[in-house]
Amino acid sequence: MIATVQSEAKPKAIPSFKVLGVRVHALQIPETVAQVEEWIGQRQPERFVSFSGMHGVSESIRDGSIREVLNSADLVVPDGMSLVWVGRRRGQAQRLKRRVYGPEFMETFIRETGSRYRHYFYGGAPGVADRLAEKMQRLYGIQVVGTYCPPFRPLTEEEEADLQGRVRMASADVLWVGLSTPKQERWMHAHRGRLGVPVLLGVGAAFDFHTGGVQQAPSWMQENGLEWFFRLLVDPRRLWRRYLVSGPRFAWNASLELLNLRKFT
Repeated sequence: MIATVQSEAKPKAIPSFKVLGVRVHALQIPETVAQVEEWIGQRQPERFVSFSGMHGVSESIRDGSIREVLNSADLVVPDGMSLVWVGRRRGQAQRLKRRVYGPEFMETFIRETGSRYRHYFYGGAPGVADRLAEKMQRLYGIQVVGTYCPPFRPLTEEEEADLQGRVRMASADVLWVGLSTPKQERWMHAHRGRLGVPVLLGVGAAFDFHTGGVQQAPSWMQENGLEWFFRLLVDPRRLWRRYLVSGPRFAWNASLELLNLRKFT
């Protein structure tokens, strides 16, 4: 009798499309929540998720190393409507009904999972991560195992070793990263495999939005791709280059790519 050996089932491929050489996954918030929970259950550190919009992809044109970082992520989900629109043109219209907005994903994941997982919050100005953790714990009863607000400079070797030790000792299930794009993607990429956390989630301004430090755009503006205009009006000195330089650069290059007049790899 010949014994048969069953091969291990291959992981299910996640639908994706390319935007200016960056792979973006065609998921929605419920599917992203399910995928993160699956990875937590597997306990294989460290996967990282980028909630990306126009800015991150546009920066990858200027700096190819950013494209490499984004393409090394386990998930890049469309945080901005511009990526949703491109995805629909790339054959993902049925899958991409809305964007996967980082602040909305954070609250949805925490609300739906409650006390199931251990959370660590990294990022924000002094005190922001603590306020965010306190708010989410009060509202949804989550387990908070640590917070860390990094200085506005690279960590010293001693500080880096201390941070890694703290996070490992905390035994977190998810680590929320609230830095600017592409800084947070570079940070997650550099710390993959060093922290012992199953999933790192780069949610950018979610820390400030949820603690009231930055005002969010009205829902109708968010859903119709006008959040950029609202944020530009609120904080023009900091964001003018992102939206008035990177935005047109993204639109121009994405149009060339969709018309097959230029190829990005």
